[in-house]
Amino acid sequence: MTITVSNINIFPVKSLRGISLTQSALTSRGLAHDRRFLLVDDDDDFITQREQPLMATIATAIDGDQLVFTSAFGDQVVVPLAPSPAQTRKVVVWDSVVDAHAVSKEADAFFSEHLGASTRLVYMPDSSERRCNAEYAKNNEIVSFADGYPVLIANDASLDDLNTRIVANGGAAVGMERFRANIVVTGATAWAEDGWRDIHVGSTQLRFAKPCGRCQVTTTDQTTGEVRGPEPLVTLSEYRDSEHGVRFGINVVPVVLAEVRVGDPLVNS
Repeated sequence: MTITVSNINIFPVKSLRGISLTQSALTSRGLAHDRRFLLVDDDDDFITQREQPLMATIATAIDGDQLVFTSAFGDQVVVPLAPSPAQTRKVVVWDSVVDAHAVSKEADAFFSEHLGASTRLVYMPDSSERRCNAEYAKNNEIVSFADGYPVLIANDASLDDLNTRIVANGGAAVGMERFRANIVVTGATAWAEDGWRDIHVGSTQLRFAKPCGRCQVTTTDQTTGEVRGPEPLVTLSEYRDSEHGVRFGINVVPVVLAEVRVGDPLVNS
């Protein structure tokens, strides 16, 4: 059976709602515009749905060369998709300290109001290079503000298998949006991705880095921002636990850059 791309997603701001696309350019940091923006607190530490699940309720959209944010109440703020150089801040993302630019006071006020805490929006310019974990990314690959690696691939059949088990356990099925994957594929058998290493998607090539260990964000409804838990983590932990945590999806790094399109074949070589 042919394995093909069924969905492409980018998340311009880490932990805000994503954008579904029919095609995207693969860059050295991941899909174009993916997680180039970040919300930080007064100490310049990164903020995600782990601390602020209501981030899921703020929608993002690309309109020409602008990025539009819309709250659950319908009010909006607009920023450039590629902001001009501005005040540089040292921001913290896990173990990384990254140079980032302040974006706009209007955006800061918008996010502070809707999240109920002092919040600033920052942008990763091209001059800022954050390295992936060298234990798994062997060629000095760089990454945006994603948790650790440029691209996350997930498999529709694996979600189907997981949901069958969740329902058998008395829970409610979850959607793929809970896993915030960049590339979703169909046509593979469940968990086939565990064995993928050198991956060709259309004209691109990607290399397996490590399994993706899942966190509490997967228990948050990505429309309402409500933490619904304990699924899918409790069921995943029954049969997908590992040294990397409970696994769903794979982290990969780019090797050959090109366009990725819905319908592209995926071949593991």
